[in-house]
Amino acid sequence: MIYPTRNAIWTAAAGAPVTLLVALLVPGRWYAALAWPVAVLIASLADALLGSRPAQAALRLDLPRAASVGAPVEAAAHVTIAGVPPARTQLLLDSGPLLEPEDEDGLWVDLHAGKASAAIPLRTVRRGMARIARGWLRWKGPLSLVWKQRIVPLDATMAILPDIRPVHDRGAQIFQRHALQGLMAQVDRGDGADFDALVEFRSGMDRRAIDWKQSARHSKLHAKEFRSERNNQIVFAIDAGRQMSEPVAGLSRLDRVVSAMLLTAWVALKLGDRVALHAFDSRPRIASGLVSGAAAFGELQRLAARIDYSGEETNYTHALTTLATRLTRRSMIVLFTEFTDLTSAEFLVRAASRLVETHLLLIVVLRDEELESILDRRPSNADDVTRAVTAAALLRDRRMVLTRLRHLGAHVIEAEHDRVADRLVQGYVDLKRRNLL
Repeated sequence: MIYPTRNAIWTAAAGAPVTLLVALLVPGRWYAALAWPVAVLIASLADALLGSRPAQAALRLDLPRAASVGAPVEAAAHVTIAGVPPARTQLLLDSGPLLEPEDEDGLWVDLHAGKASAAIPLRTVRRGMARIARGWLRWKGPLSLVWKQRIVPLDATMAILPDIRPVHDRGAQIFQRHALQGLMAQVDRGDGADFDALVEFRSGMDRRAIDWKQSARHSKLHAKEFRSERNNQIVFAIDAGRQMSEPVAGLSRLDRVVSAMLLTAWVALKLGDRVALHAFDSRPRIASGLVSGAAAFGELQRLAARIDYSGEETNYTHALTTLATRLTRRSMIVLFTEFTDLTSAEFLVRAASRLVETHLLLIVVLRDEELESILDRRPSNADDVTRAVTAAALLRDRRMVLTRLRHLGAHVIEAEHDRVADRLVQGYVDLKRRNLL
């Protein structure tokens, strides 16, 4: 494809006054006025014929096999232009909806002997299989009057998976910190609800642990030692409805909570608990069985990668009732959700009231930082005042719903998007240490 540059257009436009002046002064020689545009046209044709042709350009693209959502990646581009190549060329990729280029105007690449390699920075914004189907190469002719462009078909793919960087970066550190507090098998005696051994009572032990019957039999005080309860059932229920697909700081709420869920699941598996995943929107979409052991983390990661973005409204009644019927014993249900209106919140409260009768319910929501920023911003006009009043009303309704959930007996975590993983792990460990299961 060949088309004029801005220089060619401005050059042709610059001759318009001269052409008009010639036509006015010498009407009998009006055809002389066509000399300027014809000259620009001939120069543009010559510029198109000189140098490399668009068909002589080639592009090869290499992508990583997989990347985490929200992580920066680099695509390795290899450009080759035969013939009489230009000094530089502009490169642009059709990145699709799952990838976002750092520079939307493309990347200029300097050529050496018609060849060049460049790293194109991209950012993963959604999970799924990303595919770059084509790329654009364009360069100017020697006279800078025409663009020469070629659309190169590509077939580069990359799997965008849930973000497990917190597991690698902070997982071991978090696990070791809480392990020293009595949650590992080696050091968990005296903490928990499962009976471990009958020992002689020592100073500093809980007097409520004294076994009076055994003490009378042995003629000295004996107490029961307990250990942390293991094999608890932890079910992560993820709302994948429309409101969870909204972006927060460039990444959807769904991807934020999936990363937090994976970190907490890894800690739970390490501590000996059994973990299951339940994803839903208008109806249940993914319902896994309970898994245990650190080796099962890979299966949870694959299931989390299958959680799709949905545009449907969340049906709490159907999804949570279905989940409750599948559970045969008391479990800890970690519900990740979001609500913006009182109607959907009312359905959430009703569904939660039934769950807390049998199970331990922990609800995780992200703070609405956008509304809070509107409320904290100093208004400068009447529209800002209206927005602030509306934001205050929405936040008041939100706090009222969260308070109702707490009064029902549910535990609620409302955290910033960049701290939700740490807050969730801390909440899980705290509930486990208090033996509420």
